[in-house]
Amino acid sequence: MEDENKAKLSPVFWIAAVITALLVLYGAFFSDNFSNVTSVIQSFITINFSWYYVSITTVMILFCLLFVFTPMGQIRLGKPTERPEFRTVSWFAMLFSAGMGIGLVFWGAAEPLSHYLTPPTAEPGTDEAMKESLRRTFFHWGFHAWAVYAVVGLALAFTQFRRGEPGLISRTLRPIFGDRVEGGLGTAIDVLAVLATIMGVASSLGLGVMQINGGLNYLFGIPNNIFVQILIVSVVSVLFMWSAWSGLSKGIQYLSNANMVLAGLLLIFTLVAGPTVLILNMWTDTFGSMLSNFIQMSYDVAPLNGQKSEWLGSWTIYYWGWWMSWSPFVGIFIARVSRGRTIREFVLAVMIGPAVLSFFWFSVFGVSAIEAEKLFGGFGDLATEEIMFEMFNSMPMGLIISIVAVLLISTFFITSADSATFVLGMQTTNGSLTPPTRVKMIWGLAQTLIAIVLLMGGGLAPLQAAAIISAFPFSIILIFVMIATYKDISDEQKALNLLIEPDYEGTRYEKMMKEYEEELEREENKENN
Repeated sequence: MEDENKAKLSPVFWIAAVITALLVLYGAFFSDNFSNVTSVIQSFITINFSWYYVSITTVMILFCLLFVFTPMGQIRLGKPTERPEFRTVSWFAMLFSAGMGIGLVFWGAAEPLSHYLTPPTAEPGTDEAMKESLRRTFFHWGFHAWAVYAVVGLALAFTQFRRGEPGLISRTLRPIFGDRVEGGLGTAIDVLAVLATIMGVASSLGLGVMQINGGLNYLFGIPNNIFVQILIVSVVSVLFMWSAWSGLSKGIQYLSNANMVLAGLLLIFTLVAGPTVLILNMWTDTFGSMLSNFIQMSYDVAPLNGQKSEWLGSWTIYYWGWWMSWSPFVGIFIARVSRGRTIREFVLAVMIGPAVLSFFWFSVFGVSAIEAEKLFGGFGDLATEEIMFEMFNSMPMGLIISIVAVLLISTFFITSADSATFVLGMQTTNGSLTPPTRVKMIWGLAQTLIAIVLLMGGGLAPLQAAAIISAFPFSIILIFVMIATYKDISDEQKALNLLIEPDYEGTRYEKMMKEYEEELEREENKENN
């Protein structure tokens, strides 16, 4: 295990820290101008590059499937005989918590209800609008999101655990740029990755703070304003930095497991207390409907429909930007916890498991919220962060469940921020797997300050703008990452002579590598004797 005292700060740390500090000062002292500028940039991107965002995310799905259906999927992310570091249950919990976290709770009831009241094509408030609302929500939180994560995670896990490279985005590009990834080019790439991580995670933390404040306001009458939100983010930041201090295996793993327990309890209660049969029927029907329309939805930018195009920019393009801005953080983290898995196991687990669970989550909360709106009305007048609590209010034990929901949002907040401090620490200490605690604390404070600045700029709109803007330059790097990863893994396949039909169980590959390892061990013993 690497001694964290030997982990030195890289130039990436100082450059990214200066840029982050300037952004914090700009947003804090010129918040109105900051909000206006980000809004203009966001509009420019969504108007001119919607085609680009939908194309690149769809290509990522095809890229990931390539490794599922070819012999390259047999290769292990680590030494040939290495086995997974974490138990499968804990591994999946960490994947899910890091990848979705706060956003899943924030949008669980709010997004399907919003699409039901203002759908892109259907008549608002109709049965068709209800179907379309869930179909679009599934699409936004499904395979595209996790394909983006899988691209970055696979590239990093392979180069780090198979090639022995530091866990840096820049090092995944060595097959293309060679040793230049260790110079100025590599530094620039890693700075972009750090900035995308900070913006993406800070946006999510801002959503969490808004919903915690909304819940406390709804439950206890605590004012819903920027001053309370700053107090909340400060208190929760102390908690997540304490968690980060305790280390990966303790803090993040325990909190991830706690998240899954709380989320499971909330999900089961809502399923039972809500319209259970309708939820299950809608989940099944909508999943099939989404799959049958998947290709059309993947490339839909509505070039001749201004109203729908604007809707897609506010939702779909925003999400594609959010996932890409989160991808350095989530990709580095899931790579770190996936050592020892095969490429096929990694891709299938990352792309399918969390996506299907997300579909069920949105079915439960979305259908319950829509049915509550039909019965009681008035949900459309609520702030986004209050919708879930109003939904719980229409169910038995609503107060208790709302308190559980606030607790879940808080633990998701802590887990996401905790994971991000670890990842930012890695990226700014030359890929160290044990970044110094002081570095993690600095990035924890930076995330907190950026989240406060975005909240001061107007709440939800600046949060969304930050995600889309930070994703744009990093998306170009992702294209190179895919090219480099394919080249690297393809070369490894040829070196191992895996030019045979796919071995989906990996038995031939495992046997071959075991024999290879035994032969190396015999040769080493001969030399020692």
